[in-house]
Order: sequence, then C-alpha cells, then structure tokens
Amino acid sequence: MHAMTEIKETATFGGGCFWCTEAIFKRLNGVVSVTSGYSGGKRPLPSYDQVSTGATGHAESVNILFNPKVISFERLLDVFWATHNPTTKNRQGNDVGTQYRSVIFYHNAKQKEEAIASMKRLEQEKTYGDSVVTEIIPFTEFYSAEEYHQNYYDSNPEYPYCSIIINPKIKKLLEKFGKEVKEEYRQVDL
Repeated sequence: MHAMTEIKETATFGGGCFWCTEAIFKRLNGVVSVTSGYSGGKRPLPSYDQVSTGATGHAESVNILFNPKVISFERLLDVFWATHNPTTKNRQGNDVGTQYRSVIFYHNAKQKEEAIASMKRLEQEKTYGDSVVTEIIPFTEFYSAEEYHQNYYDSNPEYPYCSIIINPKIKKLLEKFGKEVKEEYRQVDL
C-alpha cells in the first residue's frame, strides 16, 4: 500500500433535513466528504420532489466518507446522536414525514454492532428521557441529491431555515465536539 493512500470508510445517516446533517459532519476532522442524498427506499434514482411526498420510502440522508485513523465510526455516532432528536418518529422539528426519520444505515457487521451498542448506551443514560426510535438497518443504496442541495448551508447561510435551524446545531457541535472540528470551521459567529 502506498504511504500517501488515505484509508476511507463510509457511514450513512438520516437525521432529518440533509442540509443540517451535511453541515454538521463536513466540519469534523477525519471526514473527507459528505454527500446529501436519499437512502432506505425502493424507488431508484428518486428526485427531491418524489422523496418529499414520503411515498418513495427514502430518508433524506448523508453519505460520509471518513478516515477511521482520524475519527472512528463510534465517534461519528456520538455526533449523530447529539445533533438531532432520535426520539421523534418521522420528524425533526417542523420537518415531518418518513423522509425525515432518524436512521443509521450500517455498511458492515462492525458498524451494526457499534450502532446498536451506542443506541443502548444512549437509552441507559436516558439522555433524551424518551425512547430512541432510530432505525438501524442495512445499507442498500444511496442516491445523490440534486446539485443545489449539496453544501447547502455553507452556500446559503442567510437563508432563514439555515440561520434558525442549522446555526444552533453548529453551535452545539462546537460546544460538545470543538476540538474535533476542522480549524477553518472553529472561528464562527453564530
């Protein structure tokens, strides 16, 4: 193996609106790329309009390419739990529907075990008070969302949804995981 080759693994999560989820995970050290898209449904090559109806079975999701030598899957799970509400079925805030469900799409047996153990810890600690409803299911397919959805938060920070909904999530990320946030994203005024 070439010394400069970066080891990469993939994690796929659905935690409500993919603009939010993408904005969170792209800020972490060890995350190589984050793509917004759709996963968990039956319809091939779905469009945003189709997914928005809730009829495709897809969840708004992010595909995260990461270097496990820098950030572990387990740590990605910690960020996932801390930056959305895993106790509301098919809903995150005002975003309602199966496309906004909380879901972990595991790529292998190790990810499945870690996701289940992580969820059990969360339940035992009673972090949220309510039961966690997050689905933990096998990854099957990921479809990239339309180009205008990619990097949405950083391209549209003044858009009301971004400032009202995403800014508090970024602030929480910085408070809880600040040392793990990429340097260029640490100095922000939210």
